[in-house]
Amino acid sequence: YVFWRGFRTVNWSFLVTEQSPTKGIMGIAGNIVNTLYIVVLTLLAATPIGVGGAIYLNEYAKPGKFVSLVQFTILTGIPSIIFGLFGNVFFGKIFGYSMLTGALTLTIMVLPLIARNTQEALRTVPDSYRSGALGIGATKWYMIRTILLPSAMPGILTGVILAIGRIVGESAALLFTAGSGYYLPKGGMGLFRKLFESGGTMTIELYLQMAKGKYDVAFGIACVLLALVLLLNLLTKYLAGRLNVENRK
Repeated sequence: YVFWRGFRTVNWSFLVTEQSPTKGIMGIAGNIVNTLYIVVLTLLAATPIGVGGAIYLNEYAKPGKFVSLVQFTILTGIPSIIFGLFGNVFFGKIFGYSMLTGALTLTIMVLPLIARNTQEALRTVPDSYRSGALGIGATKWYMIRTILLPSAMPGILTGVILAIGRIVGESAALLFTAGSGYYLPKGGMGLFRKLFESGGTMTIELYLQMAKGKYDVAFGIACVLLALVLLLNLLTKYLAGRLNVENRK
């Protein structure tokens, strides 16, 4: 139904044109760039912390109250609007409504997803891999870096791509943190300045267009979002399959 309502709105101009209400131009190029920008920013912060935290919990930490508390926190689901309010009060006081505020807020949101998938992936690696590597004199970090992580990479990659899907589809948290700007970066330093500027993703623009009663545009954006999520799922399946084949070799 969404595709049927939206595909008539989607064309090349709709995808590559910057929105200009004064000129009567409707395009989502700025929102697409904002979406990709915030995905990259969030993953740059969340992936090392999530994977590193999972390695620590699974390979180094001794069972106890602290580990149990962290495990409970990872498994606890918190409404995204709560993250948005926290990000607005905490990060927003420093950076205001900006892409950086939104990315830092989403980092906290997707950390449990990446950490949980990484932990599960590490647990699927047989203990014989660990004992064999340590038995021939390898250090623990060398064993983790050269044996465990490559073996667990399909699961880790799945967690990262699921996190991308969460970021792409998020709206409530970003509405309170990243704002709703729809302009493309300007000039050579535009991408850097964009860190501290308001930027609305496609989901934010979809919400705003629905609020204005422009349902055709909203369904067009939803159509693009569905296509993007479908591509992400196909990419997950393809990469996980390739990595499994390479690991068997």
